Amino acid sequence: MADLSLEDIEFIKILAKSDSTILQASMNKATRYKLDVHIGMILREYYRENTMKTKTGWVEKFEKIGITEDEGKAAIACARRLGIDIS
Repeated sequence: MADLSLEDIEFIKILAKSDSTILQASMNKATRYKLDVHIGMILREYYRENTMKTKTGWVEKFEKIGITEDEGKAAIACARRLGIDIS
């Protein structure tokens, strides 16, 4: 399990509070790649821990940095609308 960088935290918070239509319109290839590969992996692990009760440690990490469960769920929903495979 990787540590969350400030950039990762910012990406997740942006996903949690943004409209996917606006994000899609302004996303470049580098941002899309980061979302697909790195942020997608973090959100998948977070999703698995919340739904399958696996102990990945992401829920605890999210709580430590101030990302609530609702924000985590909102970030997952936005990522899905952007076409990122979460489940």
